[in-house]
Amino acid sequence: MSASRVEQLHQRLTQALNPVDVQIEDDSAKHAGHAGAQSGGGHFNVRIISPAFAGKTLVQRHRLVYDAVGDMMHSEIHALSIQAKTPDE
Repeated sequence: MSASRVEQLHQRLTQALNPVDVQIEDDSAKHAGHAGAQSGGGHFNVRIISPAFAGKTLVQRHRLVYDAVGDMMHSEIHALSIQAKTPDE
């Protein structure tokens, strides 16, 4: 099930932000027993490099990522750690 979550995350980020690189790590197993894990939401680390982040603040970059994953934040994702960079960074 988590592999499909990673694939779904990757697909949504790719469609929304046209990144040059996306790396997604599923940390859910490290949080077994945690309240968020019990409700079915996973813990993920995302490292994404996209020209879409140029000229954006850290908060704006994170908002773009959250907007891309949308409704997954309410069901499939409990925690999301984001590193959002431009190709020049």
